[in-house]
Amino acid sequence: MAGFFGWFHRQYTQKIQFRLTLYFLFILLPLVAISLFSNVRSREVLLEQTADRTKAALNSSMDYMDLTLQNVEEISTLVATDSNVLRLSEQIGANLTPQGVLNFIDILKQFANVTSINHIVSQMSIYHARSHIIVSSINGIKHIQDPNQQQWLQQLAVGNGSGISYTLPEDATGLDNLTVGNILGTDSISLVRSLDLNNPTRQPDLLIVTIDKNKLLNLIRSLLPSPQAQIYLYTNNQKLVTGTGSGDPNPLVVHEEDSSVFSVKSDSRYYNWSLVMLQPMKELYEETDPLRLYTYLIIGISVLLAFWISWAVYSGIASPVQRLYHGMRGVGSGKFNIQLENERKDEFGYLTKAFNQMVQNQKDLIENFYEQRLRLTDTELKFLQSQINPHFLYNTLDSIYWAAKNYEADEISEMVLNLSKFFRLSLNKGRDTFTVEETIAHLHYYVRVQQLRFLDKFSVEYEVQEESKTIPILKLLLQPLVENAILHGLEHKPKNGLLRISTRIEGDYLLLIVEDNGEGIPQERLLYIQEQLSKISDDGELELSFTSELVQDLYALRNVMSRIKMLYGPDANLTIDSAEERGTISTVSLPLERCQAQLLYSKKWSAPTIAEENDA
Repeated sequence: MAGFFGWFHRQYTQKIQFRLTLYFLFILLPLVAISLFSNVRSREVLLEQTADRTKAALNSSMDYMDLTLQNVEEISTLVATDSNVLRLSEQIGANLTPQGVLNFIDILKQFANVTSINHIVSQMSIYHARSHIIVSSINGIKHIQDPNQQQWLQQLAVGNGSGISYTLPEDATGLDNLTVGNILGTDSISLVRSLDLNNPTRQPDLLIVTIDKNKLLNLIRSLLPSPQAQIYLYTNNQKLVTGTGSGDPNPLVVHEEDSSVFSVKSDSRYYNWSLVMLQPMKELYEETDPLRLYTYLIIGISVLLAFWISWAVYSGIASPVQRLYHGMRGVGSGKFNIQLENERKDEFGYLTKAFNQMVQNQKDLIENFYEQRLRLTDTELKFLQSQINPHFLYNTLDSIYWAAKNYEADEISEMVLNLSKFFRLSLNKGRDTFTVEETIAHLHYYVRVQQLRFLDKFSVEYEVQEESKTIPILKLLLQPLVENAILHGLEHKPKNGLLRISTRIEGDYLLLIVEDNGEGIPQERLLYIQEQLSKISDDGELELSFTSELVQDLYALRNVMSRIKMLYGPDANLTIDSAEERGTISTVSLPLERCQAQLLYSKKWSAPTIAEENDA
């Protein structure tokens, strides 16, 4: 060691070129350190931003999953307390009779109605304890003859009480090698609860609602940023519900044991379910790795240039070295706008030019990197909007329609046909506006479904002014008002109910009127409704968020008022007039000038004709 220090001291004191070389190497050290630090820090920032962005996307998807599960639970509550289902089940005895078979068929029809309007439910089943029969909307009737299985099902009903439990098809039952899926006939996670919730002396009957695993997978698959990424959905006890990868990995162990895997986990706020996404680290750094190589290349070139510059300085060029030295110090401190003057045409001129180019390249690399990350972030955020393909709804309604036709159930086939037309036009290629004539034709499909539902207890009249037919209006603008009129006005009217829908032009306004002769609205309630509608601001500020604790009612009316305020301006208005036992009148007034602004769009896209719908 003493010999090395002696040699180094002699070289430093006796050779200028060696000393200058050391000086330039020392000058390069800050640049090298900053470059290396920038690379490391940029990777850390990229990882943090990706984690935050992925966490936000998973949280959003998990919130939607919570809403989906809450919707399924609400459906199960409605079915478990449905008087018709309970009556049909109560009439079935221990021995299955022809009438009992008919009762089971009626129950299956109600299940079919539920599964047809809720895409996430793939199957609904009921276990009838007295006859030991499981009836499924997919598998039909299955008789449970094994006493041990009967006892297990009874304990499941008693153990649940009036609560809810979720089971997986591979869950063990403790009966030989039988699983929950073997007994219940399910292939996905199922919600299990007792029937007749409000009856303390109820039979140990069970309602089983099976959630479509493929639909759940489609909901979360859209979050994947690349084909190599994987995503998994787990229950609160870390049991796998569905996922894109093979097997049943433990993402936390993978993340801890393999640093080449990037893992993000999001927990549900209501059900303690978890979403876990895994992505190879090399994919995250795929675009930044070339920048790191360029930095190493620049560092290597800079070191080589240090030796070459020291020789040039040793040859008698000192003043330009001073300028270059100060320039490098400026770059080392983060000043990338530095450009050295260069009038030389020899080797040193080339070095100065190379230095200026290096600084500009470094500046461009940094600017382009952050600009690219901003564009990528914006693109990914727009891409993470989940959409549900509506074709499954059309196909399902079409299947129900032809099944009803085969069984000569004319009312059911007509109801399904009108419902199919209503949804087909509602989802018509993303259109936001329809003409008044198209809107009334579209609305009639919905009204006809309601007439069939209420056994034609009410009739409908349309009074459409000829001049108003071609005026475009917002899609589904009248449907909430018609729904209110039917459900709150005409539902309890035993007969002679009348629903009148009219449109006309008065002055500079288009009037859309929905009128019924139902039970009307009490004066105190009417004043409350009018007060709440008047609070909606002129820019249509919505108070419809499902997370808002302020909004508890009037969702349909608030929706209509907010939409017309946002689209048609402060002059648009919704008024409600009613009297008890005399009916209710809802009037939407829209400025014609704002309506005509959409006329060109309305002419460009025309709704399908009745013949085209029938062909579809």
